[in-house]
Amino acid sequence: MPILGSIIKQAITIRGRIPARKNVYKQQLKQLNKLLSKAQFTSFGEYYGFSELLLNQDPLTAFKKKVPVSDYQSIFDLWWHRALKGEKDVCWPGKINYFALSSGTSTAASKHIPVTKDMIKAIQKGTIKQILSTKHFNFSIKQYETEALFVGGSTNLNYNGTYFSGDLSGITTGTQPRWFQNFSLPGPEIRSQTDWEKKLEDIVLNAKKWNVGFICGVPAWIQILFERIIKHYNVKNIHDVWPNLAVFVHGGVSVQPYKNSINAMCAKSLIYLDTYMASEGFIAYQERPNEQQAMKLMTDNSMFFEFIPFNEENFDGDGNLKPNNTTLDITQVNLNTDYALVLTNCAGAWRYLIGDTIRFTDLTRCEIIVTGRTRHFLSLCGEHLSVDNMNQAMMLTARDLNLNINEFCVVGTPNKGLFAHHWYVGVDKEIDKENLTEILDGYLKKLNDDYATERNHALNEVIVTLLPNQAFIDFLASKNKLGGQSKFPRVLKGKHLNEWNAFLENYNK
Repeated sequence: MPILGSIIKQAITIRGRIPARKNVYKQQLKQLNKLLSKAQFTSFGEYYGFSELLLNQDPLTAFKKKVPVSDYQSIFDLWWHRALKGEKDVCWPGKINYFALSSGTSTAASKHIPVTKDMIKAIQKGTIKQILSTKHFNFSIKQYETEALFVGGSTNLNYNGTYFSGDLSGITTGTQPRWFQNFSLPGPEIRSQTDWEKKLEDIVLNAKKWNVGFICGVPAWIQILFERIIKHYNVKNIHDVWPNLAVFVHGGVSVQPYKNSINAMCAKSLIYLDTYMASEGFIAYQERPNEQQAMKLMTDNSMFFEFIPFNEENFDGDGNLKPNNTTLDITQVNLNTDYALVLTNCAGAWRYLIGDTIRFTDLTRCEIIVTGRTRHFLSLCGEHLSVDNMNQAMMLTARDLNLNINEFCVVGTPNKGLFAHHWYVGVDKEIDKENLTEILDGYLKKLNDDYATERNHALNEVIVTLLPNQAFIDFLASKNKLGGQSKFPRVLKGKHLNEWNAFLENYNK
């Protein structure tokens, strides 16, 4: 490890002398041309005439006119389902051997996102870029001689005879170069664990053997891991076990709700580095210290990005993309504006609406923050609960209880050091609240794999408050929003939540 630390430090120093490419637009056009060229003889490429697009004097404009923007369901129904059955050369050359399982939709427990060898290489390249970017933090050689602990998905993937499936983190970790796996934790045996409880237990039991300086994972899991290590070894803080722990590389959800509790378990401040890793690829990483934890968009790593202003002109009230929407390239975006992210990648996603909204914080550096979802998702700790999940679960619950539930909403809230979902449900007759809660929770677990996992850990309670249906109507009336176009929001946050709480305090007084 001392030799490795010196090599990494020297490589970072040398990399720091290489000037960054300034023309991001040219970078992006180059990536688009490479993607079109490689996929021109696939079924998708032939259908949309990629060969002709490459000969066009303005391939970007031609590409946008020819290829439609797609969401998961539309591209899956038309194209990806064929790759899932083992067909070659559908949207990307060759056979797709890996599919990342992402959060559920109304029609399936999990999305199946294609992962190719080219994507895996791009993710590895992005990881190296992030390691090299730590030159901005001026770490000592000693810090690079510590070990990195990755708390991610299982490398023991599901195989059905046609393809492997699992968490993206499990796919990428299992396909890392052997030399890299030898210098990262928790080791192949623990990495392959499919039982999260057993995995966490094994990490705790081995924690004192390791010299952890970098830790990577979703904030909710890291918080739980720290708590268990401190309890198991009966110490005051995590640095009593890992004195050289300095860096927390996080992603998946915002780290902000977790910072206070994580900091309370540390003897010294951690450096938090945000990472934007989606099932569709490695999109951005935090390159330098900054208050917003803004991340550098990877414009030269086998992805092409477009941006749709997230407003009423382009999206309806449920977050669905409208026809004749406007997409912008990297040169046309502004600061302090929310954009729905559209990407084209090296795994067969073409003008794919990923579902996230982002905002640029620095145009020169191409730095962004993730601001939310195009649809009203609830994700306090990685449960990724969508409105589709909510509507489906509530419909099935109402059916089982022989109820008409027309209005409901849900609020995410801190609860006993972790989190809870507080549901407000409109009913007009006496029912067993505990029974409704149990049925609703059960259906949500069936519909959403991530929710089911988090209900055993960070999402420790489901709370239900029953209200008359009229309460929801009266709230809309109080906001002058009665009418055919007005709908009660399913997820309440920020201003809307404050207004709802104020309304309930005075309701029926």
